[in-house]
Amino acid sequence: MNVDLQRVSVRIAGEYLVRDLSLHVAAGEVVGLVGPNGCGKSTTLGCVYRTLRPAAGAVLLDGEDLRTVSLRHSARQLAALTQDGHVEFDFTVSEVVAMGRLPHQHALGRHDEHDRAICDRALHRVDAAHLARRSYLTLSGGEKQRVQIARALAQQPRVLVLDEPTNHLDVRHQLEMLSLVRRLGITVLMALHDLNLAAAWCHRLYVLDGGHIVASGPPTDVLTPELLTGVFGVRAHIVSHPATGAPQLLFDSPADAVAQPAAAAAQ
Repeated sequence: MNVDLQRVSVRIAGEYLVRDLSLHVAAGEVVGLVGPNGCGKSTTLGCVYRTLRPAAGAVLLDGEDLRTVSLRHSARQLAALTQDGHVEFDFTVSEVVAMGRLPHQHALGRHDEHDRAICDRALHRVDAAHLARRSYLTLSGGEKQRVQIARALAQQPRVLVLDEPTNHLDVRHQLEMLSLVRRLGITVLMALHDLNLAAAWCHRLYVLDGGHIVASGPPTDVLTPELLTGVFGVRAHIVSHPATGAPQLLFDSPADAVAQPAAAAAQ
């Protein structure tokens, strides 16, 4: 399923957070949004999973404008992991994951063996099956993140929208989660702060700055020293990962870059 944003603008309290933004995610592609804090990544994703309504432009799933379909219909196609997906009530982990099945049930419907099997598999895929009977409120931040990913998988979406999915996860679970996302074979649009993870796991990247797209393309084309200095304000040394060949970034600040030659000249 393709995802297209066509000249989307979002205005809140008189200020444009995103303006005239267009992007395309092809079916089965994993696309990352990267950029500094406040650049518009979460705002862009909010338009796709429908917590925000664009002031202008359109969001399309396979050419169908989301404004013309019900929330239930779009929830059968698209699942989201948000940064504010908190659960305040004392549900078990199994109950939280089962929420992902709600778009597929009729009114007053109940979970059957098929639904339970889907939920069990989702928990296994994120290495959280052992948490099934635990209270969600007793979990660590990383455990909660894995349960929320399982909930999204239980929805069986054709499009997955992820806002900082590696938050709170240790290194092992970061890599396992992103590997799983790639193996799903579905359309994925996600925001990531970690540029090395974005470079390793995304087919293409869009770089946002000030609510605008300033670069797009494969990670090797987009993540240049010039762009990283201009957008993020850091100096980057780019090397190839010895096993995968993906670009990996080593950072220092512009101040360090200036100070080092000055220190060497003084010696």
